[in-house]
Amino acid sequence: MTSRNRSSEGINSLSPRRRTVVKAAAATAVLAGPLAAALPARAAGQAPAFLHGVASGDPLPDGILLWTRVTPTAEAIPGSGLGPDTEVSWVVATDKALTNVVAKGSTTAKAASDHTVKADIRGLAPATSYWFRFSAGGTDSPVARTRTAPAADAAVSGLRFGVVSCANWEAGYFSSYRHLAARGDLDAWLHLGDYIYEYGTGEYGTRGTVVRQHAPTHEILTLADYRTRHGKYKTDPDLQALHTKAPVIAIWDDHEFANDSWSGGAENHTEGAEGAWRDRQAAAKQAYFEWMPVRPAIAGTTYRRLRFGKLADLSLLDLRSFRSQQVKVGNGSVDDPERTITGRAQLDWLKAGLKASDTTWRLVGNSVMISPFSFGSLSADLFKPLAKLLGLPQEGIAANTDQWDGYTDDRRELLAHLRSNAIRNTVFLTGDIHMAWANDVPVDAGTYPLSASAATEFVVTSVTSDNLDDIVKVPEGTLTAIASPLIRAANRHVHWVDTDRHGYGVLDITADRAQMDYYVLSDRTDANATSSWSRSYSTRSGTQKVERTYNPV
Repeated sequence: MTSRNRSSEGINSLSPRRRTVVKAAAATAVLAGPLAAALPARAAGQAPAFLHGVASGDPLPDGILLWTRVTPTAEAIPGSGLGPDTEVSWVVATDKALTNVVAKGSTTAKAASDHTVKADIRGLAPATSYWFRFSAGGTDSPVARTRTAPAADAAVSGLRFGVVSCANWEAGYFSSYRHLAARGDLDAWLHLGDYIYEYGTGEYGTRGTVVRQHAPTHEILTLADYRTRHGKYKTDPDLQALHTKAPVIAIWDDHEFANDSWSGGAENHTEGAEGAWRDRQAAAKQAYFEWMPVRPAIAGTTYRRLRFGKLADLSLLDLRSFRSQQVKVGNGSVDDPERTITGRAQLDWLKAGLKASDTTWRLVGNSVMISPFSFGSLSADLFKPLAKLLGLPQEGIAANTDQWDGYTDDRRELLAHLRSNAIRNTVFLTGDIHMAWANDVPVDAGTYPLSASAATEFVVTSVTSDNLDDIVKVPEGTLTAIASPLIRAANRHVHWVDTDRHGYGVLDITADRAQMDYYVLSDRTDANATSSWSRSYSTRSGTQKVERTYNPV
């Protein structure tokens, strides 16, 4: 077997109104205290440790990307810049006991990359489970499972992916990850954005109670801050468990940077007082690629494409790096053809890939909802909290301009491309909105269903981040019962919406249909929360429409 080693050293739109600007001094607040308190105590001179788990990602037919972070000394906590260079070896085998080794090698964990390491393994067999482990200074990491993608020309009978988004550490526990890890049947899992959140303690969506405090406690601005926050997340046992069971395929959304970010800034960034946006954006990207098992793709972003035999390909979008600034009420038009959510190069890349695809299904990892949405005749009591959840002015607006609704020319061009080229079986997989949806994607929402549907969309709810009942502080399910019929009446392409629950999705694909099973948690604030099946929707091959399915796969 051959292998290639690579180390990377560079490289929601839903919020309450912006908090009072933090003082610039907060950016240089002490890093060590909050995070060090959260990590196991280590004696001086103790051997290196793998406190942040291990992970794999971006499966290829012949390879996989492995990741870990080593803590070489007690003071070498994430973001500190401290600690010696440390040799880290890795081994890949076909069995969990690691007796049949097929690849091995070593690399150096350096403070310059926050002691994170990646190994880009090649020469593996397609559609095969492997186990791997890292070692440093006589200490071994946990053994983790990963899986390669099917061969490009393979006839694949089925694929199964976990699907998640929007995990706010302070709002609750990551039980969704634990339940996905327990399944043992995933080819991979998709994280559709907001893997971390940038806010300071208590500043974002905790229903008035910080369940567990993140680190650093101030809003993250610098490279050290972003590294510290990623490091905190990677101490979560449920997240670590999922990373040891299947490879992740991740894209970023806004909170990996700052709320409602765009190419030149963000709603949650004050130029000057919080430094230059380009510096903050660069720091966020560097920390992301250090801490995530993701290959930097085109132009150092996360847009890229993976293939799973003849059954499906997956186009992953970056809808933050190139987008125009969101339109403000009374200032600009969502229909302006000069405004873009994808950027010209990415939109052309997406269109070309969809047209050239020879797979049965074309999946699109899409961080914000592409289906149009109108508030219709929602009452003020429902409209105001829904607008708050979407980060919109509560005096009234017809669209969430952080979604594709704010960039209608890009959407029109993409959907027209699907129709004019007879491109079938395109399924958008979406997070961001903290609600679960099952949608047709109409060419003309105003005349739908008399007009055509160009694609379908499955939107998963949040792992923990506030949804509608959290904002209004009413029992779960209360608002869905009222709001869902009104939303569907105003949006005839929407088959289902759940505004109130937290959880995850499981996407199951065969040649005949793509089905999303929606699962919900009993209580995001309970570390031992149970999980239950809520609903399922599928789209049959060739229909471009969603229908309800009455059993999970």
